[in-house]
Order: sequence, then structure tokens, then C-alpha cells
Amino acid sequence: MKYLSTFPHTARRVIATLAVASAAGLVITTAAFAASSSGTASGAALASQTARISSARVPACRASQLGVWVGVAQSNGAAGTIYYPLNFTNVSRQSCSLHGFPGVSAIARNGHQLGRPAGWSTRVAAHTVVVAPGATAHTILQYGDAEVSTAPGCDPVNTAVVLRVYPPNQYDATVAAFDLEVCSHAGPVYLRVEPILPGVGTING
Repeated sequence: MKYLSTFPHTARRVIATLAVASAAGLVITTAAFAASSSGTASGAALASQTARISSARVPACRASQLGVWVGVAQSNGAAGTIYYPLNFTNVSRQSCSLHGFPGVSAIARNGHQLGRPAGWSTRVAAHTVVVAPGATAHTILQYGDAEVSTAPGCDPVNTAVVLRVYPPNQYDATVAAFDLEVCSHAGPVYLRVEPILPGVGTING
């Protein structure tokens, strides 16, 4: 496993820098919502609340409305790939909708992108998810630690400190704290995401 358990101090400076540069202007780190990553009863209630809201005429979620965080404690892995829930919590006062795939890329301490952006995994079908205020939706982030370790064109391996995340069909991004070893060059695709689904992601998806 190439995930680094110690969150570097420099990541906080990177997050601040990226937030200022981004039109979104909002940063939510993993720690801010760590208690929700276990799929608590309150999370289930919020997911249910989300499901009850009609998707008709609900505007798309903007980056400024979302706190994005990685459910590190809910990771699962097999055959050289580690699966992490990447969660989207609506921190605004209005419901909004998400449909399809987010854009995700790894960012270094200097604010530069490392390697290629995440590809798409079509294991599940995309559908519109309405996210009520305080509720959460998620995708599954697939991290290919085997590609990072062995794939030609990946070297030199570098360390990312955050993920830059674009909500589906949006041009503004926010960031999620996540330090991991990644490819430096635009060689292999070592990250993939699935379509966004309702609720907080768990170890079972």
C-alpha cells in the first residue's frame, strides 16, 4: 500500500494556496468529516433525506457548495488496487444535484499536477443524485498502487498532498486532503473514478 499515513504540514499550505487560486474558494479536509466515514446512523438519515427530494429542476452542485473528503478508514484493496470512498458533502443551504463522473487529479506540494487525471470506471451506471444540505454523496476512487510501483513511464514516483476535484460538468474545483505516492509523468492511468452514488461511501462501496 502506497498511502502515507502521516499528513504533511506542507499540505495545509498547498490547500490554502489552491483555494485562493480557485474560484470555488472552499476547502474541506478529510479530518473535517472523519466521523461520518464510518457510515453512522446520521449519515444514513441524511442519505434517506437526499433520496426523498425530487431531482426535477435541482441545479447542479458547484465546487463552492461541496466539502470533498476521502474516507480513508473505509478503504478496501485487492490485486494491486486500493478503493477509497471519495465523498461529497453539501455544505450549502440549498439542495443540488450530481450526475456522472467527477474530475480528479493529484497535486504536489508546489501546486502542480502529478501524472494523468483519473480515468473513468463504468462498473456502475450513472444517474442523478440530489444532495440535500448536510447530506453526502460519493464515488469510489480506485488507486492503482501496482501501476505506481511498476508501470513504465511512471517514474519518478512523487508524493501528492491533495486531490483537486471537479464536480461533474463543472469548471471550478475544490480540494481534498490526501497524501499518497503517485506517478510524476503523464504515463499510466493510476487513478480511476466511478459515477457518483447517494450516501456516504463505505468499505462495501
